[in-house]
Parts: sequence; structure tokens; C-alpha cells
Amino acid sequence: MIILIAQFLLFYILSKFDFAIDFFSGFFEWKKSLHVFLFSKFRFSVGDLIYIILIMTIIYFLINLLITKKSRFLKYILVSANIFYFIYQCFWGMLYFQTPIIEKLDEKKITDSEIKALTIKYLNLCKTQREKLKEDKNGIFTVKNEDQLKTDILEQQKKLPILISQKASVSVSCIKPSLFDAFMNKTGILGYYNPFTSEAQYNPNIPSTQLPFTIAHELSHQLGYAREQEASFIAYLCGRDSQNPDLRYSAHLYALKSLIRAVSKSDIRFANNIISSFSEKMKNDRAYELKFNLSNEGLISDFFGASNDLFLKSNQQEGKISYSYFVNLLIIYEIQKKEPYYKYDSKNTNDEKKFIAPE
Repeated sequence: MIILIAQFLLFYILSKFDFAIDFFSGFFEWKKSLHVFLFSKFRFSVGDLIYIILIMTIIYFLINLLITKKSRFLKYILVSANIFYFIYQCFWGMLYFQTPIIEKLDEKKITDSEIKALTIKYLNLCKTQREKLKEDKNGIFTVKNEDQLKTDILEQQKKLPILISQKASVSVSCIKPSLFDAFMNKTGILGYYNPFTSEAQYNPNIPSTQLPFTIAHELSHQLGYAREQEASFIAYLCGRDSQNPDLRYSAHLYALKSLIRAVSKSDIRFANNIISSFSEKMKNDRAYELKFNLSNEGLISDFFGASNDLFLKSNQQEGKISYSYFVNLLIIYEIQKKEPYYKYDSKNTNDEKKFIAPE
């Protein structure tokens, strides 16, 4: 226990020094390439198998501790915790202290009118793009080719702006369906990254509207972005200019949802008007998403939602209820790139829109 506490203090102190963060970032790049090379050869998730073995071992120690009352089983648990924590911090934990992406962009105070303008832009983008996508017999969007999707995301990672990312993309796909997909349905978890094997996992059962972006998000973690909102921003960048229509639509739809959530805090009427302006095909997809979420609600999803929120906040992040960081990154990047957007005039009762370029 003393060693574990000492580790907490050690990594806390190291997180305050740039040279230490740079060291662990460089170590991650080396480890990432090696692990992806090794574990991409397995069709199943080796990381999930490690988790299963670890959990079963801890349960075995706990049962023996309760039955025999022998302190050696407590020692085994604490030794395991020390090893687990040390490897986690070396492989992944220190990456939460990398220079935030937002510090690489121009400083800009975001206004409600800019959020609304961008919301209108992405609404129109999504409506146009949705018309060209493949559907199932019920008129719900479905991903054409999952393997091609993964390949396209890796290719887009190589094209990320140097201003934003100088991390090396891997050349082979190492993202796999989770072995816990049935359980994930009940938790609300769409995907996760395993820092011990550098494998990215996703729930293959989620709606196709979420699937491409989720895969891109987890591959952004694999690229080396630990913060959730930054992984989402990198996934968005991979999708926004992709020639893969499924990926592009899913990324733009995620941006639209994030903007709607952000603007709803100050103007719920505007947010509801945007949702009601979805095309019929977008409304069908949204209804399917809501049905999927409602069918898997319960105590387990509430527990994991609260646990995930606490974890995010403990790792220099905002928690799942806040989308401001992603929205700030999105708007500042678009303005810095001189991207056109729709002007929103709050005085115009007809919500007239005019296509302009930001100054």
C-alpha cells in the first residue's frame, strides 16, 4: 500500500515536468508501433482476454482472503494493483498531460451566434449527405463496408494538419469488436482503448450513425490522444474531409449533435427547431438511436455513466455532460481555416440564413 501511494505521488510530480511528459509520449510512440504489429495478427481482442484473466485472478484472491483470512492474498491483490497502476501510467496515464490541442490554435472567445451559425451549417451538411447513404429495408442508414471504413480512417490520420498533430499513424488496422459487446449494450459504452495492448475496441451492435465516428474516436486514442474530447476532435478531422461517405456523415452528425447540446444550454427553442428541421431520413435514424438507447437503459448504464464521468474528471477532462471543449475546438478551427458558415440572425423571426465566410 505504501508503494502504491508512493507511485501516486511520483507520477503526480512527473506530470508537472515537460521532459517527463515528452519521454512518456516518445515511449508511447515506440510501444504503439510494436503492440499494433504484434496484436493486429490476432482476430480477437487480446486485451479483453487479459482483462478477463485479471478479473478472475483478483476474484480468486478475494475469495481466498475472505475464506482463509490469510494476509498473503491481500498482498497478492496489492502487488497486482501496483503492477497494473505502474504499467498503466507508463503506457497511457501520462499522455493526459500532453499539451492540449486548443493551445495550438488561436485564442478565441466563442459566442452563441457562432455556435448557432455552425449548427445551421452542419444541419444542412448532414441533410445533403444523408440522401446519398445506403439504407436497410426499414430506411435506416447502414454502413457499407466496415473493413474499408477502418482502412480509410487510418489513411485520414496520415493527412491530419501538422499544426494539430505530428503523431505517426500505424499502417495496419488494430481495432476489433469487443468480446464484451452484449454487456456494452447495457452500459452505454460505445468503445474503449486498451493501453496494455494498444488495441482499440468498439461495440459492433451500436447504430450505424454512431459506428464510423466511434471507430475513428478509438483509433484517435490509439494514435496517442488520451483526452476524450481531443480524441473526438481528431476523429472529426479524419471524417470531415474523407472520401468515405459513411465516415464523413457520421463525423458531421456527431458535430451537429454536439453543437445542439451546447446551444440548448442557452436557447432550447433554437435547439428544438434544429432537431425538427432534420430530414425525414435523419429523423428515422434518430428514432432508431433513441429506440436502441431506451431498450438498453437501466441501473447498469446509469452506474457506468456516472463512473465514466468521474474517471474523465479525474484525468484532466470535463466529464461526459460537457461538450464545450470539443465545440470550442471545432469553431476555432473552422474560423482559423476560414471555413464558410451560415450567419444566424436572432432578430429575424423566419430564421433566415445567409452563407458567409468568417472574418
